[in-house]
Amino acid sequence: MPPTLASLVHHSALKLTVRAGEDRLDVPVRWAHVSELADPVPYMEGGELLLVTALKLDAEDPEAMRRYVKRLVGAGVVGLGFAVGVNYEEIPKALVDAAKEEGLPLLEVPRRTPFLAISKAVSAAIAADQYRAVTAGFAAQRELTRQALAEGPEGLLAALASQVDGWAALYDASGAVVATAPEWAGRRAARLTADVERLRERPAPASSVVGGPENEDRVELHSIGTGRRPRAALAVGTAAAPGTAERYAVHSAIALLTLTTERSRSLHAAEQRIGAAVLRMLLAGEPDHARAVAGDLYGGLLDAPFRMIVAESAPVARMSVDSHAHLEVAGKTNPADRAEGDPLAGLTEAVEAAAARAGEAVLVVPEGDGEGMRLVVLAADGGAAVGACADYASAMEAARGGAVREQTGADEDELVIGESAPVGPIAAAAGYKQAEQALSVARRRGRVFVEHEQLAAGSVVPLLADDAVKAFADGLLRPLYEHDATGRGDLVASLRAWLSRHGQWDAAAADLGVHRHTLRYRMRRVEEILGRSLDDPDVRMELWLALKATSAE
Repeated sequence: MPPTLASLVHHSALKLTVRAGEDRLDVPVRWAHVSELADPVPYMEGGELLLVTALKLDAEDPEAMRRYVKRLVGAGVVGLGFAVGVNYEEIPKALVDAAKEEGLPLLEVPRRTPFLAISKAVSAAIAADQYRAVTAGFAAQRELTRQALAEGPEGLLAALASQVDGWAALYDASGAVVATAPEWAGRRAARLTADVERLRERPAPASSVVGGPENEDRVELHSIGTGRRPRAALAVGTAAAPGTAERYAVHSAIALLTLTTERSRSLHAAEQRIGAAVLRMLLAGEPDHARAVAGDLYGGLLDAPFRMIVAESAPVARMSVDSHAHLEVAGKTNPADRAEGDPLAGLTEAVEAAAARAGEAVLVVPEGDGEGMRLVVLAADGGAAVGACADYASAMEAARGGAVREQTGADEDELVIGESAPVGPIAAAAGYKQAEQALSVARRRGRVFVEHEQLAAGSVVPLLADDAVKAFADGLLRPLYEHDATGRGDLVASLRAWLSRHGQWDAAAADLGVHRHTLRYRMRRVEEILGRSLDDPDVRMELWLALKATSAE
């Protein structure tokens, strides 16, 4: 503890006597300062023991002493030492009364005790307190290091909570609580999620102090990591501001967690490289080799049905299943390290954080470069990672206003996600193709997220809005439209009615309100103009799709 007036009074070599303020001797003394100025307040910082001989004070004037003492108290002076036997043989009554009135401790300093001795005693006590704090800090650092090595972040948090006589919590990159110590602090830590998210928006390193939930405690938040985006956050809750020793413990914890995070970052990059290799083997139809490379890291992921997810935030060249050999080696481009606001970075964080909390494996492989990034994700069917992907997409959809912009196409910088049906290692290539098909539909329809299973449940008609399909339809039907424009017949409507009735002459003629022989004549004209036979089922299919495509405009 720092020196107090009480410790100075009890210092046997100083021989100090208390004349006023006996009940306020436990206040800390930041420094001992000598000043004979009539008004030393401008030179005070607070916490000082002021030493005077009253050389320039009218110490016997009650009104002057009241003003003098009041200003000292207002400036934060914690005590007044008055040397007797120099200018006054004893402390004047006016000063004693003023000190008692304001509650300012007044110490009588005997002539044989020089002010220098008091200053040295205060300085020595402060140095000793600082040495104790540093020693305690180093001891705390050793204990935190030992716990971190033995039990990981959980052990480190437990040791930190003990050192600061409070609680501690660790948050992951998504702002979710990873661990707390003691366990009862989990609910308090969860209430600070919004504050942690605001901290994550600031470049690391960053820190802030917030009032605890319901003013229960004082909480310090510190970002963890050396990159532009914090990799984690540490919360430390205490009843009051940490002292020097506690501050050493907090800083040691931040350093250790940063080292752990950066080490995890390197391991994560290595894991991504393994993941990219596993993915290439799966897409190449080599599930046995993929299992051998996956080992314990991703092996469990291949033992149950999984889903392939492809996400992109800008147009990239379509990749066929056969082009998987061009997958970029993971680790060269880490989406989490890209500029803030990148939706792929957010998706990566959401998926990986959800998988980590659930204790499940997830394979995330980035592809492409700055001109067109995409992610390939392999996640357990029904697992937390798949759910996090859907939730993230829902949040993005809500941010867009919730409107489904059918057939308009998404903006180039917006996130688009396609998800396959559940597949196994043998069918990984098919799953990748399904995910790409779903992604293509999502982009065409202006959706954030489309599951391949949704495609079979919907209709093929919206897909006819593709520009290439429209161009084909216009070219195929143009001769019929040009014929009808001359007023020589209604071939397009007749063709639509005949096809919709599956070639039934009477039913189609009734729909048109014409005789069946008239309809037969029109269908022969269609065949003559187009140079195609309506007896060919492929021709009928193409004409029907062309009619649907042109009517969808």
